[in-house]
Amino acid sequence: MSITLAASPGSLPDIKMLSLFGCGALLLRGAGCTVNDLLDHDIDSKVERTKLRPVASGLLTPFQGLSFLGCQLLLGLGILLQLNNYSRVLGASSLLLVFSYPLMKRLTFWPQAYLGLTFNWGALLGWAAVKGDLDPTVVLPLYVSGVFWTLVYDTIYAHQDKEDDLKVGVKSTALRFGDLTKNWVSGFGIICINSLAISGFNADIGVHFLLLLWTGWPFYPFLMAAAGQLAWQIWAVDLSNRADCNRKFVSNKWFGAIIFTGILFGKMTS
Repeated sequence: MSITLAASPGSLPDIKMLSLFGCGALLLRGAGCTVNDLLDHDIDSKVERTKLRPVASGLLTPFQGLSFLGCQLLLGLGILLQLNNYSRVLGASSLLLVFSYPLMKRLTFWPQAYLGLTFNWGALLGWAAVKGDLDPTVVLPLYVSGVFWTLVYDTIYAHQDKEDDLKVGVKSTALRFGDLTKNWVSGFGIICINSLAISGFNADIGVHFLLLLWTGWPFYPFLMAAAGQLAWQIWAVDLSNRADCNRKFVSNKWFGAIIFTGILFGKMTS
């Protein structure tokens, strides 16, 4: 999303940069999962949904996990070194979030917020990789929207494990919000959509729609469609049903795809 927002008006985003970031996201998020599995293997072995993870189940030893983590980070470094110096520093600074996130569920009822700060670092990094600097009026609302989107989908996700989390003694927003979860995530969803609208407006996409001058496929109709998808998730999810929580969580791929498409068409017609 950030790379596409940074593209020149009327142009497609940089395909090479999209490819680098696709690989980088796979590697770095994978590294985060590896760190999480290593630090939480004692907890994962007591949770129904996670007890078969490689380290928790004994399929891999912690040393093998660390070796795999080293490979992930080395490949990620190779991608980072292909970016400009500003992006290298910005990208490397995300490692503190990546490595500390797994500890948050032991310390706070808001690990989902910390995950949001971690997972959405690309909102800053993508723009910097294309432009060589940051435009706070565009990237900060985009980053905020990602953080609150994460709070929506990961709180729904966390409801799968709330009984096990209580037994083990770890924390989550699912436990913090309880029966008021839908109220909380509805508020988070509103902030997410409004922040996306601000980011798009400041990036000069979809402005023609606001002026009622239809020129193609601007950003805001897609944003409204994405808002509907997010509202459907929140309204329809059965928080007492693990399978349904997982289905709604997975459906966020469509939310992301709609937003990306809206940014793409909005940028090309701006």
